[in-house]
Amino acid sequence: MASSKHRTSLKDLAQQLGVSIATVSRALHGSPEIGADMRAKVRELAKKLNYRPNPFAQSLRREAPKIIGVVVPNLVTHYYSAVLDGIEERALKDGYSVISANSHENSVDEERAIDTFLGLHVEGIIACLAQDTTDYSHYEEIGNLGTSLVFFGRTCLTDRFSSVTANGDEAAQQATQHLIDTGSRRIAFIGGPNHLDMVRRRKHGYLEALRENRIPIDRSIVACDRIDYDVALQATRKLLERDDRPDAILAFNDIITFAAFTAIKEAHLRIPDDVALIGFTDDVHARYVTPRMSAIEDQSRLMGETACELLLRSIGGDTRVYREIVPQQLVIRETSARNKQN
Repeated sequence: MASSKHRTSLKDLAQQLGVSIATVSRALHGSPEIGADMRAKVRELAKKLNYRPNPFAQSLRREAPKIIGVVVPNLVTHYYSAVLDGIEERALKDGYSVISANSHENSVDEERAIDTFLGLHVEGIIACLAQDTTDYSHYEEIGNLGTSLVFFGRTCLTDRFSSVTANGDEAAQQATQHLIDTGSRRIAFIGGPNHLDMVRRRKHGYLEALRENRIPIDRSIVACDRIDYDVALQATRKLLERDDRPDAILAFNDIITFAAFTAIKEAHLRIPDDVALIGFTDDVHARYVTPRMSAIEDQSRLMGETACELLLRSIGGDTRVYREIVPQQLVIRETSARNKQN
């Protein structure tokens, strides 16, 4: 029984029933999308706990501007903030406001953010998966409720929801080929969790370049673990301590790229003469380190604009599933620009 000092909320009902806030809200409004048994359970518990709707909050929802929810894994990185800029710019043109949530690469926080967005009755959601996310049921629920959803970067359920990705496989293959062309033969790949489609695409491109050049694939220098600076730093240190250490590294994203950069510097190895380095990172960071970073750069702002465009089409009634690709660009700078030939 709820305390007399605590006003029962939708969240309280949802927690006791083990369902989402959105499900409780729709059940109380008699939505046919919610089964009769669940509607009855929700109403019975609401009566038991003396739930009363908050008319002030309801009036705010009725008069609020059209809202899009965006959930990203790490809002403080330049990539995700640039994507968000692109989303906001495109949304504004159609009179939408944007609210964002940071999953902190944690599936629990991601689900909580999605639940909050649904409780706020956002018009649609744009999402990039947290690295911990392997259960996609909270996204399936979005579709079941009829709320528009678009993925970008790291995706899932692409047969059901539109998505925007980069050509990471082609870009990784091109970067690896550049390293081979400039003399590297033991090229390591440092990536994130293997279940992420973005990791798989980039690793595939790297492996394809090795195969095409008949360079034996050494799985012991393919390090895929958490997307975490300290984890990547330790992985790079271990690679560099080997007698047969890599002479080049392809790094999955900006966090891993700069962890590898730091580890090479710590080992007093020269970049690129001892170890060449190319990372998937952004122009802002790549230009302002010494030596300047060779990088595979996203058009992250364009990715955000494209994701928002697809979401607005869905909100407007377009039921097609789109799979858009925003190309990346390999920019050669000092960390790989050597002329050594083995």
